[in-house]
Amino acid sequence: MHEVRYAGFWARFFASFLDTLFLALPVAIIIYFLSDGNWFNFSQFQQNISYAMSGNAAAALAEQPQKSLKWELLFEVSVLLISAIFWRKSQGATPGKKILHIKIVDAKTFKEIDSRQAFTRSLGYFASVLTFLVGFLMVAFRQDKRGLHDLLAGTAVIYDDTKDVYLDN
Repeated sequence: MHEVRYAGFWARFFASFLDTLFLALPVAIIIYFLSDGNWFNFSQFQQNISYAMSGNAAAALAEQPQKSLKWELLFEVSVLLISAIFWRKSQGATPGKKILHIKIVDAKTFKEIDSRQAFTRSLGYFASVLTFLVGFLMVAFRQDKRGLHDLLAGTAVIYDDTKDVYLDN
């Protein structure tokens, strides 16, 4: 067996950024148009950005854009399902992970994760967010580069051993 190289914070961050571009953004655009613009109030968002850019943080935070819960849930579930499809078809890798040659594996066996682990890991993202992102930041400080969502699901993110690309140690 090859030496296991855990994917660190920055590799995972960039993979997540790429997944946002390739998976979440197209879904967001489709849902925005399906909702006839009722999913998210972009004009309020733009106004808040203008307030913030002019140094008026109080005004920027005073009124937040309204969102439709129905459309927001459709967006979240759609992204989760599309990610699961990519994970299934690509042996534990979403498009961003594929580009960076990393994948999600079982933390003990380093083999493909099962559906239970995938579901637990997805729910674990909420725990990582609710801890003020500490669940994600753990990746930068742990030797095995596992976040809270990885610990909950028994997963790890490693470099694909068939590739020679390593962004961080």
